[in-house]
Amino acid sequence: MNKETVKKMGDMRLYGMQTAFKTFVELPPPVSFTNDEMAQYLVQSEWDDRKHRSLQRNIKTAKFRYVADAEGMDYDHKRELDKNQIDRLFTCEFIKKGQDVFITGSTGTGKSYLASAIGHQACLLGCKVYYANTAKLMSVLKLAKADGSQLRELARIEKQDLLILDDFGIQAFDAAGRALLMDIVEDRHGKRSTIIASQVPVKNWYDVIGEQTVADAILDRLVHQSVRIELKGESLRKNRKEINADQTDKNIKSK
Repeated sequence: MNKETVKKMGDMRLYGMQTAFKTFVELPPPVSFTNDEMAQYLVQSEWDDRKHRSLQRNIKTAKFRYVADAEGMDYDHKRELDKNQIDRLFTCEFIKKGQDVFITGSTGTGKSYLASAIGHQACLLGCKVYYANTAKLMSVLKLAKADGSQLRELARIEKQDLLILDDFGIQAFDAAGRALLMDIVEDRHGKRSTIIASQVPVKNWYDVIGEQTVADAILDRLVHQSVRIELKGESLRKNRKEINADQTDKNIKSK
């Protein structure tokens, strides 16, 4: 009877309940369960399993550049990070408010990591997140126009609770890219949040976007209610290389 029950749970895709029931049968708990407690145990196991699988799907779908989280943040004083501000971002309240976040700073200062860490936290809280390199996203959307899937892709982007546009401004926008950026910003304005990470200071984004009228329209929708973070200090990648080199030298000398 137990084998048949386990099989039926699998057929109904009640995988969490199935695992919990098999564990219960194979390794019974020291204290007997009442009928109510048994039902609660099975339902809670299924609930936890579905939440876990949903989280893993969200993280996989987000396509983060880095495996990043709040615990990995570096608050060295040289970076001049406001820990209170960062902690508030990790609550993801800005997503509920539909606010945008700008993360700027020199190359290697941790912009992508911070953006990914906030995105990961948003996934943990059940939000739909999509991470993209800005230039690559524009290229993908331009190609999608050829096979008629561009509108579908734009609709998918619009539905994301949080969109992360990384490396914004490394390549200047052409006319098609400006139009696509305008569509994305317009669709999400006041409803969904966007994090933009860029080496380029916000004041120079007009030049990156090009065509003053379009740039005005885009930035008018982004700038006024945005949260801004400017990362400072030396390149973290450079520091890690120096640390690794020092450690290698020590290892060689110790031999």
